Amino acid sequence: MAKLLKTCQSKQTSAAFTIVELLVVIVVIGILASITIVSYANISSKALAASLQSDLSNASTQLKMYYATYGSYPTSMTGNCPTAPTADSAFCIKSSANNTLTYTSIASTTFHLTATDNNVSYAITDTTSPAIAASTNGSAVGNACPTGFIPVPGSGTYGTNDFCVMKYEAKIQGNDDGNQTYSAGFTPESRATGTPWVNISQNNAIAKASSTIGCNSNCHLTTEAEWMTIAQNVLSVASNWDNGAGVHTIGTGYIYSGHNDNSPASALAADSSDANGYAGTGNSSASGTNQKRNLTLSNGEVIWDLSGNVWEWTAGKTNGTTTQEPGITGAGWGWREWTAVTAQGSLATNPFPASIGLSGSNAWDSSKGVGALYSSADTTGLYGFLHGGAWFSGSNSGILALHLNGSPTDTSSNVGFRVSR
Repeated sequence: MAKLLKTCQSKQTSAAFTIVELLVVIVVIGILASITIVSYANISSKALAASLQSDLSNASTQLKMYYATYGSYPTSMTGNCPTAPTADSAFCIKSSANNTLTYTSIASTTFHLTATDNNVSYAITDTTSPAIAASTNGSAVGNACPTGFIPVPGSGTYGTNDFCVMKYEAKIQGNDDGNQTYSAGFTPESRATGTPWVNISQNNAIAKASSTIGCNSNCHLTTEAEWMTIAQNVLSVASNWDNGAGVHTIGTGYIYSGHNDNSPASALAADSSDANGYAGTGNSSASGTNQKRNLTLSNGEVIWDLSGNVWEWTAGKTNGTTTQEPGITGAGWGWREWTAVTAQGSLATNPFPASIGLSGSNAWDSSKGVGALYSSADTTGLYGFLHGGAWFSGSNSGILALHLNGSPTDTSSNVGFRVSR
């Protein structure tokens, strides 16, 4: 009996789990559980993205059918149904449960649409596919912009989806005086303090853009299409226009064109408060001038010194082999109003005010604050694109001002840049 008892005890002991074995089992279960949770999260995330993209694609089809029927995209919507220029409930756009659609129309020939579900946001235009939408810094919605950047809604006109852009002109990290001899060791940063980084060529601006603070190598020098997207957007916001008496109507009076009157005769730092748009100019809203330095986008974001202060390189270049520049044939180099151009040129992104698509934009010139064109319709040289104007440019300054006589290797104390992502 004792032997039998001993045998049973031995069997019971060998059948039990040791502490080490239990720990191993717990760890294995934990690993399997985490794999299951991660897999579920990935599947859930992909399903959410697919739902938003599907809603955008379906809505885009509806809007394009509306355009085919009425020759215009809806210019106003109520409850996601078109109410102008023609009300027609047959073309309502619909979203899945939990998804929210936000429709924006800047011109009757284009649209911008965003689909959002809690912390995920996708966007589409009439010429783009659904893509993750840009959002404010630190936001859980969409693709958060780096510190010092703001989100810009995409434009079907210029083939852009949502992107982020520097709120301020590029500054040199750690240096409040941007007027320095170029150094490859300098790093771009978007911040209010300090004067703009100048004395940098277009080629170097392109090279340095990816190292911008907060970008993780994902930034680039703002493209022509992105610049025109921003310009189109701010031109469509009534509060950026002034008739000199405080009345704000798109196309009436002038759009604010920043520090451009040579007083003071230097580039200015921005202000950390968007309420101080006249900072450093010696002017104010009460003085009835166009010297306001910041402009508001349709999404409520504010951008500084898009015109005036210093010229800004974009990534655009002429091809250097054929005549591309708009101007006046046989007239050579010179400043001219956009409305006076007789040779349209062949620039890849249409820079003319008329391309904006807003009512009356084909007649806008420097008297409207949009700026002027410096070019030669007779040249085949290689030139980089400069936008916006400088502190001394006067009425030539403006968000559509374009200077096409700078080599990509040129530098100047009145030329800076801006970065996008």
